[in-house]
Amino acid sequence: MVVFVQQEREGAHMLSISILLVLSSGLAHAVWNLFTKKSENKMAFLWLITLPTTVILLPVLIWELMHVQLTWSLVLFLFMSFFFQGCYTLLISKAYTYGDISQVYPIMRGTGTLLIPFFSAIFFHEYLSVPGWLGVICIVIGVFAISGMIGTDRQAQPVNPLALRYAFAVGLCITGYTLTDKQIVQQLSPFALLEITNFACLIVAGGFVWKKGLIRREWQKNWRTIVLGAVLSPGSYLLFLFAMTLAPLAAIAPIREVSTVFGTLLGVFLLKERQRVWRLSMSLMITIGIISIAVWG
Repeated sequence: MVVFVQQEREGAHMLSISILLVLSSGLAHAVWNLFTKKSENKMAFLWLITLPTTVILLPVLIWELMHVQLTWSLVLFLFMSFFFQGCYTLLISKAYTYGDISQVYPIMRGTGTLLIPFFSAIFFHEYLSVPGWLGVICIVIGVFAISGMIGTDRQAQPVNPLALRYAFAVGLCITGYTLTDKQIVQQLSPFALLEITNFACLIVAGGFVWKKGLIRREWQKNWRTIVLGAVLSPGSYLLFLFAMTLAPLAAIAPIREVSTVFGTLLGVFLLKERQRVWRLSMSLMITIGIISIAVWG
């Protein structure tokens, strides 16, 4: 009995640490997205914050590719992940160019999480329960409401439709690389997979900014946030990896989606974006829906 109680306490302690790590991961993710929104050139900023990690992880990717069996299916999934990540890089810069972070950030996160259960049922035979579908309804309501399509103040400035389109497109990319990466991590480590993501970002972003002198200009103007972003962008994922070693994935994965709330908080309080109470309420509804799917779905 004493041993059982001690094991329960140790398990609760590990879970508490993992939750702290995941909350930190969500905050880091929201902060580097805030830096991206505030940058002068979104593509140049993304290129610069990705470069250091790409250099560091290159030996890891080379070593793993030398020791793994490169089947046609694995190569296909790698190309698919590269494609989705490249599109993600292009579209997220567009979304932040035309829309507020408190508006597009929840849509990007919510759309991906909304679509993944449907495709998971088709490809992986994973089905939602009644609470899970209630979570989907919360996400749908929150996404449409925070986008300005329903329920907003009529006197508020109209929502830029381009921002909505790009945000939903980013959500589609998140859905694509999440489903694809689930297959890849069965053969490659998350670090090698992260390096594939880095290459996609560098190639796509570099094609738009390399010959225009935008990288030097962005560095000169925002080198401080670039240095922080270079740590926070990969760090947000690494914190989540450490959390997975301490607690079950099903228990901690939904908690990372509080980055939606963090992103909205940063947008409305630091960037002084409009409709504060409404956007905070709806981003919270999206998060509740995501948690409902992950925990009870």
